[in-house]
Amino acid sequence: MGSHGDSSWQQRVEQKRQKCANKIPATWRIPDEVISSLRMPLEGHKNNLIQHNIARESGIMTKHELQITEEYTVRELLAALADGSLTSVDVTMAYCKRAAIAQQLVSCLTETMFAQAHERAQYLDQLRAQGHIMGPLHGLPVSIKDSFHYTGTEATIGMVNFLGEVSIGNSPLVDMLLQLGAVIYVKTNVPQTMMALDSHNNVFGRTLNPWNTTLTPGGSSGGEGALVALRGSPLGVGTDVGGSIRVPALCCGTYGFRPSASRVPNAGTRACSTSGMRFILSCAGPLCLDLEGLEVFFSSVFDIQPSLYDSTVIDVPWRKVTVKPRLRIGIVPEHPSFPLHPPVKRIMAEATQRLEEQGHEIISLTHEECRIRELNEVALGIFGLDQGALNHVISSGEPVVPALQHIGAQIAKAKQFQESSLPDMSSMDRLAKLAALNTRRAELKEEYRKIWIQHSLDICLAPPAQNTAVAHDTFGPAPYTTFLNCLDYPACVIPYGQVNELDAAKAFQVGDNQIAPEYDYQSVEGLPCGIQLFTTTMRDEECLQMAKLIDLCLKA
Repeated sequence: MGSHGDSSWQQRVEQKRQKCANKIPATWRIPDEVISSLRMPLEGHKNNLIQHNIARESGIMTKHELQITEEYTVRELLAALADGSLTSVDVTMAYCKRAAIAQQLVSCLTETMFAQAHERAQYLDQLRAQGHIMGPLHGLPVSIKDSFHYTGTEATIGMVNFLGEVSIGNSPLVDMLLQLGAVIYVKTNVPQTMMALDSHNNVFGRTLNPWNTTLTPGGSSGGEGALVALRGSPLGVGTDVGGSIRVPALCCGTYGFRPSASRVPNAGTRACSTSGMRFILSCAGPLCLDLEGLEVFFSSVFDIQPSLYDSTVIDVPWRKVTVKPRLRIGIVPEHPSFPLHPPVKRIMAEATQRLEEQGHEIISLTHEECRIRELNEVALGIFGLDQGALNHVISSGEPVVPALQHIGAQIAKAKQFQESSLPDMSSMDRLAKLAALNTRRAELKEEYRKIWIQHSLDICLAPPAQNTAVAHDTFGPAPYTTFLNCLDYPACVIPYGQVNELDAAKAFQVGDNQIAPEYDYQSVEGLPCGIQLFTTTMRDEECLQMAKLIDLCLKA
């Protein structure tokens, strides 16, 4: 604590929360009579804020502002900004208001830069009036996860230890987005340590799921997922080290893409891990309500050569690729240790059937081949080598949040019934452990290379998680996303279907030799479902184009 004198962590948090709340203009506060139409407290009662459309009911936004946020895709917004039929000031104002409304409902924001965003939008409109377009994202509001540095704001990542540290520069990706013409206007909430699949911390509190406020929006980019779902952002940037983009995309019903490591600049961000201890790399990537928006993000960022901004990226331009109309699709099945909730099982079967009917070749993989358990064991082993995050929590005196405790308990349970596929590491020092884990990781990557060749696969289809959104603090680990971080395969989550009455009568029990969240049909009814698609490392472009093809097939 040192320099913070005797003020308790609670006092410091209270000051920070007050400061954040004061940044929302009084005219943007949701009227009491609108709030009273919801069941309170939101966290304890089921409210579907997507259905409610409080942005419309609150009277805060004009008809034009509602139109801007509800009727345009990212590409359409950019086209309208470029031809002048929309001004950046109008678009920015619309999204600032809508983000402020979302914040009052689901606590998805950390930092807000409304005044700076307005100034920036005015500047971009002046440029356009003089015949200049700054870049492919000219005038577009973009939201960013709290871990990115933005000059003059804090990047606390919900950790008491980092409170009061103001960013003196931007993260490379933020500089790039500004260079491309974007307007950065808000930062979004994360879980404590960014290693949980919930978005709850002691600084900013808990982000709620807009589809049902008693459930989690996922994590660690959960603030981003909730904001995008409520149309408070046209395009959000999250990060993913074990599912942190894809899980919120699933829980909140958005598209999300985890690229291959080191393709999108992700250096110069706030992390609570020990510097230099990054072996499974965190990847920055987009969340959006349409697939085209993901493509706009990638093609724009790669357009200005990321390696000029960030020395850690692999300097490969974004490639234009065409994909064949009939794909060979490998299906990743349920793993016996990680059973799937009834809706997830049904959606996987329906998607597979639909794709087969549309003429794609379906190759059923076995759970032995897919090695989900072994890959997760390696990933957890590697994450476990670094105690940096926990030390930050302990040193500030703040408690560990429940979601992290729950993940710990679930991992401990899995260890009891699963026989390890790793060598005995009890007598090894950390370097020897790392070497053993890296050796095992390389073997598993090699097995996947062979699977890909043997079945001549174009793409694979996997569940994004065992479940849809679940009750707060019950998500647990994320085996169906983490295995792909261990392989470093690009992966895309696309929304498909909803939990419905077909899932009502299905029983679900967690066995002794299994880990899974509880299944409660009443609380998940109507929630978005989704599928996860992945290809091999550095085939991000193919992954996205095939995802577009599959998305069209499924929505046909």
